[in-house]
Amino acid sequence: MTRRFDCSDPSERAAGLREAVAAVRRGELVVLPTDTVYGVGADAFAPRAVDCLLRAKGRGRNMPSPVLVGSPEALDGLVEVTERARDLVKEFWPGGLTVVARHLDSVELDLGETNGTVAVRMPAHPVAIELLNATGPLAVSSANLTGHDSPQDCDAAQGMLGDSVAVYLDGGPTAAAVPSSIVDITGEVPVLLRAGAISAERLREVVPDLRER
Repeated sequence: MTRRFDCSDPSERAAGLREAVAAVRRGELVVLPTDTVYGVGADAFAPRAVDCLLRAKGRGRNMPSPVLVGSPEALDGLVEVTERARDLVKEFWPGGLTVVARHLDSVELDLGETNGTVAVRMPAHPVAIELLNATGPLAVSSANLTGHDSPQDCDAAQGMLGDSVAVYLDGGPTAAAVPSSIVDITGEVPVLLRAGAISAERLREVVPDLRER
């Protein structure tokens, strides 16, 4: 049964977070607000849950899901962290920066066709952070059907994903629909894969040799 919680009410927020954590542990989907758009999330380490996420969106494995984390320290348990990655994370997390890095050999992730990499971000939204710190890393993609606009409120997300999601956390409208900027740090030179919330000029203040694809 799908449940929705108004996170502007402290008691509903607490109950919603408890229900969302329980749903994630059961391998079910949750919708959460972020600082960009609403996302649909699943346990990043549960392949069946990630498959459910991709099916709910109508998305293939050729478009793997990013991973959201609740703290910069969580990066060390997931990926090979270069000095440049640390500099970028220190400057722009939490916020609109996604880094693409090689995941550790010891980490079993099946997010789709990633070729051994994972895209990781720490969102700047208190509800998302609280959830992520309780669940650990989540595979999170925008809470829309593939080909539709990314939702900026819970109504739009629920209208598209419906009963495929166990818990909806309604955090009100998001601040902006601008996607995160994506920087690939797997090579010797960082590469801007997608311009978004953080401009190339601002990124170059931290990594001057940033190359644009």
